[in-house]
Amino acid sequence: MVPLGLIAIVTVGDILAPPEVHLGPFLAAAPAVTASFAGPRTTACVGALAVLAQAVVAIVRTSLTDLNHSLQITALIMISVCVTFFAYLRERHEKQLTQLRAVAEAAQQVVLRPLPRRIGPLRIASVYMAAEAEAQIGGDLFAAVRTAHGTRFIVGDVRGKGLEAVGDAALLLGAFRAAAHRQADLPSLVASLEGTVSSNLDDPRAAVSATAAPSEGFITAAVLDIPDTASVLHLINCGHPPPLLLREGLVTSLEVCEPAPPLGLNEFADSPFAAQRFPFRPGDTLLLYTDGVIEARDDSGAFYPLAQRMAALGTGGPQRLLRRLREDLLSHTLGGHLGDDAAMVAIQRVRWE
Repeated sequence: MVPLGLIAIVTVGDILAPPEVHLGPFLAAAPAVTASFAGPRTTACVGALAVLAQAVVAIVRTSLTDLNHSLQITALIMISVCVTFFAYLRERHEKQLTQLRAVAEAAQQVVLRPLPRRIGPLRIASVYMAAEAEAQIGGDLFAAVRTAHGTRFIVGDVRGKGLEAVGDAALLLGAFRAAAHRQADLPSLVASLEGTVSSNLDDPRAAVSATAAPSEGFITAAVLDIPDTASVLHLINCGHPPPLLLREGLVTSLEVCEPAPPLGLNEFADSPFAAQRFPFRPGDTLLLYTDGVIEARDDSGAFYPLAQRMAALGTGGPQRLLRRLREDLLSHTLGGHLGDDAAMVAIQRVRWE
């Protein structure tokens, strides 16, 4: 309605204006405005209507062969053609963005499969927050696999960003889901994941070009095994931020005595992987997270105090905990924007019947 109203106002004003006043050039605004929100067909129709209006003005005031009006009509035709072409380009770009968003959503469902709310004696919630506004997935990862005796979890963070980080995350998650059933103990599982990551980093086909620098990629990860019938959890931490355990309003950081290097860097390790055991009783809530959470800063540069906020917001189950933590985290950051991707998984043990 705005372009049509503009054409009507300019046409009537130009007809009623004194002979020395020419309002015809303002008609070019109608197709230009239309191109900003409509497709090429609508833009072309508005442009044609503006040219027709300019012709009517020319006939009423002088004639179509008048030099001034002929030049105005020619210029209006050229402008209408140009903005119609720009509208076509914009519409095609929007279709491409829509397709890319659909692909990103599909990739998220494949790589970061939603965790079920209940697995055995565990209630679970998960959330992923991409740093980029239009991104759906990045280098942070998490997964859960049900085994014959319990549930195994992984949360990790790939070094780097972009499609390469997404590919590394997909590789590790696929290896975890496949090996979690085959490997009897947690150290063997992590050793299998290390072999997968290291072999991928050593693959010359992974290089961008023949002149590319040697890969320096690695993945920090925390891998857990939570049995169904014992109130414990087994943890191997490969350079990842330690999980937080909430028990009766108090938050404890599960620091392992023998942390392992990040996956992909274990050629520098002196000893094999060792799992450490921690109590995990009914009613306890465990929080797995990536460094994008604890490295979020407010306007003064202060980091997000995750342990303190978890203790204050930790009542009401995993779903409510993550919902409140997510809102609190975004309100802590400047403008509600994270500087890095962030992922959280909350796990609560209930009584096993």
